[in-house]
Amino acid sequence: MELNKDTVESPKINIDIKQYAMVIALIAIFLLFYLLSGGKNASPININNLVMQNGYVIILAVGMLLCVLTGNIDLGVGSIVALCGATSAILVVDMDLPVILAFLIALLVGTASGAFVGFFVSQLKIPPFVVTLATMLMGRGLTYTMLQAQTKGPTPAAYNLIGVGFLTTVKVPFANGTIDLVTVFIAIAASILIIFAEFRSYRTKLKYNFSVNPLGQIIVKEIVILFVMWFFIYKLARNNGIPNVLVLVGILVGIYHFITGYTVAGRQIYALGGNEKAARFSGVNTKKVFFWVYTNMGFLSAVAGIVLSARNGSATPKAGDGFELDAIASCYIGGAAAAGGVGTIIGAVVGAFVMGVLNNGMSLIGLSTDIQKVVKGAVLLGAVTFDILSKRKKG
Repeated sequence: MELNKDTVESPKINIDIKQYAMVIALIAIFLLFYLLSGGKNASPININNLVMQNGYVIILAVGMLLCVLTGNIDLGVGSIVALCGATSAILVVDMDLPVILAFLIALLVGTASGAFVGFFVSQLKIPPFVVTLATMLMGRGLTYTMLQAQTKGPTPAAYNLIGVGFLTTVKVPFANGTIDLVTVFIAIAASILIIFAEFRSYRTKLKYNFSVNPLGQIIVKEIVILFVMWFFIYKLARNNGIPNVLVLVGILVGIYHFITGYTVAGRQIYALGGNEKAARFSGVNTKKVFFWVYTNMGFLSAVAGIVLSARNGSATPKAGDGFELDAIASCYIGGAAAAGGVGTIIGAVVGAFVMGVLNNGMSLIGLSTDIQKVVKGAVLLGAVTFDILSKRKKG
Protein backbone atom coordinates (compact mmCIF):
# COMPACT_ATOMS: atom_id res chain seq x y z
CA MET A 1 0.00 0.00 0.00
CA GLU A 2 1.44 3.36 -1.06
CA LEU A 3 1.18 6.28 1.36
CA ASN A 4 -0.30 9.52 0.09
CA LYS A 5 2.24 12.37 0.43
CA ASP A 6 -0.58 14.86 0.91
CA THR A 7 -1.96 13.08 3.99
CA VAL A 8 1.26 11.98 5.69
CA GLU A 9 3.88 14.65 6.26
CA SER A 10 7.24 14.36 7.90
CA PRO A 11 7.93 16.73 10.81
CA LYS A 12 9.09 20.16 9.67
CA ILE A 13 12.71 20.98 10.33
CA ASN A 14 13.01 24.40 11.88
CA ILE A 15 16.41 26.04 12.22
CA ASP A 16 16.14 29.00 14.58
CA ILE A 17 19.44 30.34 15.84
CA LYS A 18 17.71 33.46 17.23
CA GLN A 19 16.33 31.55 20.23
CA TYR A 20 19.91 30.82 21.33
CA ALA A 21 21.18 34.34 20.69
CA MET A 22 21.09 35.43 24.33
CA VAL A 23 22.90 32.30 25.53
CA ILE A 24 25.60 33.01 22.95
CA ALA A 25 25.65 36.65 24.04
CA LEU A 26 25.97 35.60 27.71
CA ILE A 27 29.00 33.42 26.91
CA ALA A 28 30.54 36.17 24.76
CA ILE A 29 30.09 38.82 27.48
CA PHE A 30 31.60 36.52 30.09
CA LEU A 31 34.62 35.78 27.86
CA LEU A 32 35.07 39.49 27.14
CA PHE A 33 35.26 40.34 30.84
CA TYR A 34 37.47 37.31 31.39
CA LEU A 35 40.04 38.93 29.08
CA LEU A 36 39.52 42.45 30.46
CA SER A 37 39.75 41.37 34.11
CA GLY A 38 42.62 38.95 33.69
CA GLY A 39 40.41 36.00 34.59
CA LYS A 40 39.13 37.45 37.88
CA ASN A 41 35.49 36.94 36.89
CA ALA A 42 36.08 33.17 36.56
CA SER A 43 37.48 32.66 40.06
CA PRO A 44 35.44 30.39 42.37
CA ILE A 45 34.85 33.23 44.83
CA ASN A 46 33.58 35.58 42.12
CA ILE A 47 31.29 32.93 40.61
CA ASN A 48 29.86 32.37 44.09
CA ASN A 49 29.32 36.13 44.49
CA LEU A 50 27.74 36.33 41.03
CA VAL A 51 25.16 33.70 41.94
CA MET A 52 24.37 35.14 45.37
CA GLN A 53 24.22 38.75 44.18
CA ASN A 54 21.76 37.95 41.40
CA GLY A 55 19.49 35.50 43.21
CA TYR A 56 16.88 38.12 44.06
CA VAL A 57 17.04 39.58 40.53
CA ILE A 58 16.22 36.16 39.05
CA ILE A 59 13.34 35.74 41.52
CA LEU A 60 11.90 39.10 40.46
CA ALA A 61 12.49 38.35 36.76
CA VAL A 62 10.47 35.14 37.06
CA GLY A 63 7.47 37.04 38.43
CA MET A 64 7.97 39.98 36.09
CA LEU A 65 7.86 37.70 33.06
CA LEU A 66 4.25 36.80 33.85
CA CYS A 67 3.40 40.52 33.93
CA VAL A 68 5.28 41.10 30.67
CA LEU A 69 3.44 38.19 29.03
CA THR A 70 0.18 40.06 29.64
CA GLY A 71 1.67 43.07 27.85
CA ASN A 72 2.34 45.03 31.04
CA ILE A 73 5.00 45.57 33.72
CA ASP A 74 5.15 46.14 37.48
CA LEU A 75 7.05 49.25 38.56
CA GLY A 76 6.47 48.70 42.27
CA VAL A 77 8.51 45.55 42.88
CA GLY A 78 11.60 47.34 44.18
CA SER A 79 9.58 49.17 46.81
CA ILE A 80 7.75 45.97 47.84
CA VAL A 81 11.14 44.25 48.17
CA ALA A 82 12.21 46.99 50.60
CA LEU A 83 8.88 46.95 52.46
CA CYS A 84 8.88 43.17 53.00
CA GLY A 85 12.55 43.09 53.97
CA ALA A 86 11.90 45.84 56.49
CA THR A 87 8.85 44.00 57.85
CA SER A 88 10.72 40.76 58.51
CA ALA A 89 13.78 42.52 59.97
CA ILE A 90 11.68 44.62 62.37
CA LEU A 91 9.73 41.57 63.53
CA VAL A 92 12.92 39.64 64.27
CA VAL A 93 15.19 42.41 65.62
CA ASP A 94 12.71 44.60 67.53
CA MET A 95 9.89 42.18 68.41
CA ASP A 96 12.02 39.06 68.81
CA LEU A 97 9.63 36.91 66.76
CA PRO A 98 10.80 33.51 65.43
CA VAL A 99 12.47 33.80 62.03
CA ILE A 100 9.98 31.53 60.27
CA LEU A 101 7.01 33.50 61.59
CA ALA A 102 8.61 36.78 60.53
CA PHE A 103 9.17 35.37 57.03
CA LEU A 104 5.54 34.22 56.78
CA ILE A 105 4.24 37.64 57.81
CA ALA A 106 6.54 39.33 55.28
CA LEU A 107 5.24 36.97 52.57
CA LEU A 108 1.67 37.90 53.54
CA VAL A 109 2.52 41.60 53.29
CA GLY A 110 3.98 41.09 49.82
CA THR A 111 1.07 38.96 48.67
CA ALA A 112 -1.42 41.54 50.00
CA SER A 113 0.47 44.28 48.13
CA GLY A 114 0.23 42.26 44.94
CA ALA A 115 -3.47 41.60 45.50
CA PHE A 116 -3.96 45.36 46.00
CA VAL A 117 -2.48 45.97 42.54
CA GLY A 118 -4.40 43.05 41.06
CA PHE A 119 -7.72 44.43 42.33
CA PHE A 120 -7.28 47.82 40.70
CA VAL A 121 -5.99 46.29 37.46
CA SER A 122 -8.50 43.45 37.12
CA GLN A 123 -11.68 44.87 38.68
CA LEU A 124 -11.41 48.62 38.12
CA LYS A 125 -9.47 48.41 34.83
CA ILE A 126 -6.88 50.95 35.95
CA PRO A 127 -3.77 50.72 33.71
CA PRO A 128 -1.07 48.61 35.43
CA PHE A 129 1.52 51.31 34.74
CA VAL A 130 -0.43 53.81 36.85
CA VAL A 131 -1.27 51.39 39.68
CA THR A 132 2.28 50.03 40.01
CA LEU A 133 3.73 53.54 39.84
CA ALA A 134 1.49 54.37 42.80
CA THR A 135 2.61 51.28 44.74
CA MET A 136 6.23 52.16 43.99
CA LEU A 137 5.77 55.50 45.75
CA MET A 138 3.56 54.16 48.52
CA GLY A 139 5.79 51.17 49.26
CA ARG A 140 8.91 53.28 49.47
CA GLY A 141 7.19 55.80 51.72
CA LEU A 142 5.93 53.07 54.05
CA THR A 143 9.42 51.57 54.21
CA TYR A 144 10.99 54.88 55.24
CA THR A 145 8.23 55.35 57.83
CA MET A 146 8.63 51.88 59.33
CA LEU A 147 12.43 52.11 59.48
CA GLN A 148 12.41 55.79 60.42
CA ALA A 149 14.97 56.30 57.64
CA GLN A 150 17.47 54.09 59.50
CA THR A 151 19.03 50.68 58.92
CA LYS A 152 17.48 47.83 60.91
CA GLY A 153 19.96 45.15 61.95
CA PRO A 154 22.00 43.16 62.39
CA THR A 155 19.69 40.23 61.79
CA PRO A 156 20.50 36.90 63.54
CA ALA A 157 22.47 34.07 61.91
CA ALA A 158 19.36 31.90 61.50
CA TYR A 159 17.73 34.73 59.53
CA ASN A 160 20.76 35.19 57.29
CA LEU A 161 21.03 31.53 56.27
CA ILE A 162 18.70 31.95 53.29
CA GLY A 163 20.91 34.73 51.90
CA VAL A 164 24.47 33.69 52.75
CA GLY A 165 24.21 30.02 53.81
CA PHE A 166 25.27 26.90 51.90
CA LEU A 167 24.13 23.30 51.65
CA THR A 168 26.04 20.70 53.64
CA THR A 169 29.34 19.91 51.94
CA VAL A 170 31.47 16.76 51.64
CA LYS A 171 34.87 17.99 50.53
CA VAL A 172 37.61 15.73 49.18
CA PRO A 173 41.12 16.58 47.90
CA PHE A 174 41.18 17.53 44.22
CA ALA A 175 43.72 19.33 41.98
CA ASN A 176 45.76 21.15 44.65
CA GLY A 177 42.62 21.95 46.62
CA THR A 178 39.25 20.45 47.49
CA ILE A 179 35.96 19.79 45.70
CA ASP A 180 32.49 19.29 47.16
CA LEU A 181 30.96 15.93 46.25
CA VAL A 182 27.41 17.06 47.13
CA THR A 183 27.64 19.78 44.48
CA VAL A 184 28.98 17.30 41.92
CA PHE A 185 26.14 14.83 42.57
CA ILE A 186 23.57 17.63 42.23
CA ALA A 187 25.16 18.60 38.90
CA ILE A 188 24.95 15.00 37.66
CA ALA A 189 21.26 14.79 38.62
CA ALA A 190 20.56 18.15 36.94
CA SER A 191 22.34 17.01 33.77
CA ILE A 192 20.20 13.87 33.57
CA LEU A 193 17.02 15.91 34.05
CA ILE A 194 18.02 18.42 31.35
CA ILE A 195 18.78 15.68 28.81
CA PHE A 196 15.61 13.77 29.66
CA ALA A 197 13.45 16.90 29.37
CA GLU A 198 14.92 17.74 25.94
CA PHE A 199 14.48 14.17 24.71
CA ARG A 200 10.87 14.08 25.91
CA SER A 201 10.11 17.42 24.25
CA TYR A 202 11.63 16.22 20.98
CA ARG A 203 9.65 12.96 21.03
CA THR A 204 6.40 14.82 21.79
CA LYS A 205 6.91 17.22 18.86
CA LEU A 206 7.61 14.31 16.52
CA LYS A 207 4.51 12.49 17.75
CA TYR A 208 2.22 15.40 16.93
CA ASN A 209 4.09 16.39 13.76
CA PHE A 210 5.21 19.78 15.13
CA SER A 211 8.20 21.60 13.69
CA VAL A 212 11.46 20.51 15.29
CA ASN A 213 15.03 21.73 15.26
CA PRO A 214 17.61 19.56 13.50
CA LEU A 215 18.92 16.80 15.78
CA GLY A 216 22.49 18.06 15.37
CA GLN A 217 21.45 21.54 16.51
CA ILE A 218 19.69 20.09 19.56
CA ILE A 219 22.79 18.10 20.49
CA VAL A 220 25.01 21.17 20.16
CA LYS A 221 22.53 23.17 22.26
CA GLU A 222 22.55 20.55 25.01
CA ILE A 223 26.35 20.39 25.00
CA VAL A 224 26.58 24.18 25.38
CA ILE A 225 23.97 24.26 28.17
CA LEU A 226 25.65 21.42 30.07
CA PHE A 227 29.08 22.99 29.60
CA VAL A 228 27.92 26.33 31.02
CA MET A 229 26.14 24.61 33.91
CA TRP A 230 29.12 22.41 34.75
CA PHE A 231 31.48 25.39 34.57
CA PHE A 232 29.48 27.26 37.21
CA ILE A 233 28.90 24.13 39.30
CA TYR A 234 32.60 23.25 39.23
CA LYS A 235 33.53 26.73 40.43
CA LEU A 236 30.96 26.51 43.23
CA ALA A 237 32.22 23.04 44.19
CA ARG A 238 35.74 24.45 44.48
CA ASN A 239 34.50 27.16 46.84
CA ASN A 240 31.82 26.53 49.50
CA GLY A 241 29.36 24.41 47.53
CA ILE A 242 25.78 25.23 46.58
CA PRO A 243 24.40 28.47 48.11
CA ASN A 244 20.97 28.17 49.71
CA VAL A 245 19.71 30.97 47.51
CA LEU A 246 20.61 28.96 44.40
CA VAL A 247 18.47 26.07 45.66
CA LEU A 248 15.58 28.46 46.24
CA VAL A 249 16.01 30.00 42.79
CA GLY A 250 16.21 26.57 41.16
CA ILE A 251 12.97 25.45 42.81
CA LEU A 252 11.13 28.63 41.80
CA VAL A 253 12.40 28.49 38.21
CA GLY A 254 11.33 24.86 37.94
CA ILE A 255 7.85 25.56 39.32
CA TYR A 256 7.17 28.57 37.10
CA HIS A 257 8.67 26.90 34.03
CA PHE A 258 6.15 24.10 34.56
CA ILE A 259 3.27 26.53 35.15
CA THR A 260 3.94 28.58 32.02
CA GLY A 261 4.72 25.62 29.78
CA TYR A 262 2.44 22.81 30.89
CA THR A 263 -0.67 24.17 32.64
CA VAL A 264 -3.94 25.80 31.63
CA ALA A 265 -3.08 28.84 33.79
CA GLY A 266 0.14 29.32 31.82
CA ARG A 267 -1.59 29.05 28.45
CA GLN A 268 -4.18 31.59 29.57
CA ILE A 269 -1.43 34.13 30.31
CA TYR A 270 0.02 33.69 26.81
CA ALA A 271 -3.45 33.93 25.28
CA LEU A 272 -4.19 37.11 27.22
CA GLY A 273 -0.94 38.71 26.10
CA GLY A 274 -1.45 37.66 22.50
CA ASN A 275 -4.92 39.17 22.21
CA GLU A 276 -6.96 40.06 25.30
CA LYS A 277 -10.27 40.41 23.46
CA ALA A 278 -9.86 37.09 21.64
CA ALA A 279 -8.85 35.39 24.89
CA ARG A 280 -11.95 36.74 26.63
CA PHE A 281 -14.20 35.54 23.79
CA SER A 282 -12.52 32.12 24.03
CA GLY A 283 -13.67 31.76 27.62
CA VAL A 284 -10.56 32.96 29.47
CA ASN A 285 -11.42 34.84 32.67
CA THR A 286 -9.04 37.74 32.01
CA LYS A 287 -9.89 39.44 35.31
CA LYS A 288 -8.82 36.34 37.21
CA VAL A 289 -5.60 36.06 35.21
CA PHE A 290 -4.64 39.69 35.83
CA PHE A 291 -5.43 39.34 39.52
CA TRP A 292 -3.33 36.24 40.17
CA VAL A 293 -0.42 37.44 38.01
CA TYR A 294 -0.01 40.63 40.06
CA THR A 295 -0.72 38.88 43.36
CA ASN A 296 2.02 36.42 42.46
CA MET A 297 4.36 39.30 41.65
CA GLY A 298 3.82 40.67 45.14
CA PHE A 299 4.55 37.26 46.66
CA LEU A 300 7.82 36.89 44.73
CA SER A 301 8.79 40.46 45.63
CA ALA A 302 8.45 39.44 49.28
CA VAL A 303 10.66 36.40 48.68
CA ALA A 304 13.26 38.63 47.04
CA GLY A 305 13.01 41.11 49.93
CA ILE A 306 13.67 38.38 52.49
CA VAL A 307 16.65 37.07 50.50
CA LEU A 308 18.11 40.56 50.07
CA SER A 309 17.79 41.50 53.75
CA ALA A 310 19.25 38.12 54.74
CA ARG A 311 22.22 38.61 52.42
CA ASN A 312 22.86 42.13 53.74
CA GLY A 313 22.20 41.13 57.35
CA SER A 314 19.93 44.14 57.71
CA ALA A 315 17.06 46.10 56.14
CA THR A 316 17.59 49.56 54.69
CA PRO A 317 15.15 52.19 53.37
CA LYS A 318 16.85 52.21 49.95
CA ALA A 319 16.89 48.43 49.53
CA GLY A 320 15.57 47.27 46.18
CA ASP A 321 16.10 50.67 44.56
CA GLY A 322 16.01 50.13 40.78
CA PHE A 323 15.32 46.39 41.04
CA GLU A 324 12.20 46.77 38.93
CA LEU A 325 14.35 47.99 36.05
CA ASP A 326 16.73 45.03 36.31
CA ALA A 327 13.78 42.60 36.38
CA ILE A 328 12.08 44.22 33.39
CA ALA A 329 15.35 44.36 31.46
CA SER A 330 16.01 40.67 32.22
CA CYS A 331 12.70 39.71 30.62
CA TYR A 332 13.22 41.78 27.47
CA ILE A 333 16.85 40.77 27.07
CA GLY A 334 15.74 37.15 27.50
CA GLY A 335 13.44 37.40 24.48
CA ALA A 336 10.09 38.51 25.91
CA ALA A 337 8.03 40.69 23.58
CA ALA A 338 7.11 44.19 24.74
CA ALA A 339 3.58 43.69 23.38
CA GLY A 340 3.10 40.52 25.45
CA GLY A 341 2.35 36.90 24.61
CA VAL A 342 5.97 35.90 23.91
CA GLY A 343 8.67 34.89 26.40
CA THR A 344 9.90 32.05 28.59
CA ILE A 345 11.03 31.60 32.17
CA ILE A 346 14.39 30.23 31.04
CA GLY A 347 14.83 33.24 28.76
CA ALA A 348 14.19 35.59 31.69
CA VAL A 349 16.78 33.70 33.78
CA VAL A 350 19.34 33.99 30.96
CA GLY A 351 18.52 37.70 30.70
CA ALA A 352 19.04 38.10 34.44
CA PHE A 353 22.45 36.43 34.18
CA VAL A 354 23.36 38.70 31.26
CA MET A 355 22.61 41.69 33.47
CA GLY A 356 24.46 40.08 36.38
CA VAL A 357 27.57 39.28 34.35
CA LEU A 358 27.57 42.83 32.97
CA ASN A 359 27.28 44.38 36.46
CA ASN A 360 29.89 42.05 37.91
CA GLY A 361 32.33 42.41 35.03
CA MET A 362 32.12 46.18 34.87
CA SER A 363 32.69 46.42 38.61
CA LEU A 364 35.75 44.16 38.37
CA ILE A 365 37.40 46.31 35.72
CA GLY A 366 36.60 49.50 37.64
CA LEU A 367 33.98 51.18 35.46
CA SER A 368 32.01 53.89 37.24
CA THR A 369 28.34 53.32 38.05
CA ASP A 370 27.41 56.07 35.58
CA ILE A 371 29.07 54.24 32.69
CA GLN A 372 27.56 50.95 33.87
CA LYS A 373 24.07 52.42 33.51
CA VAL A 374 24.89 53.59 29.97
CA VAL A 375 26.11 50.11 29.00
CA LYS A 376 23.09 48.34 30.52
CA GLY A 377 20.74 50.76 28.78
CA ALA A 378 22.47 50.14 25.45
CA VAL A 379 22.25 46.36 25.92
CA LEU A 380 18.53 46.57 26.73
CA LEU A 381 17.83 48.80 23.73
CA GLY A 382 19.88 46.53 21.48
CA ALA A 383 18.05 43.38 22.62
CA VAL A 384 14.58 44.87 22.06
CA THR A 385 15.61 46.39 18.71
CA PHE A 386 16.99 43.03 17.57
CA ASP A 387 13.74 41.31 18.52
CA ILE A 388 11.53 43.84 16.73
CA LEU A 389 13.63 43.95 13.55
CA SER A 390 13.80 40.16 13.32
CA LYS A 391 10.00 39.99 13.57
CA ARG A 392 9.61 42.58 10.81
CA LYS A 393 11.81 40.49 8.52
CA LYS A 394 9.67 37.42 9.19
CA GLY A 395 6.52 39.44 8.49
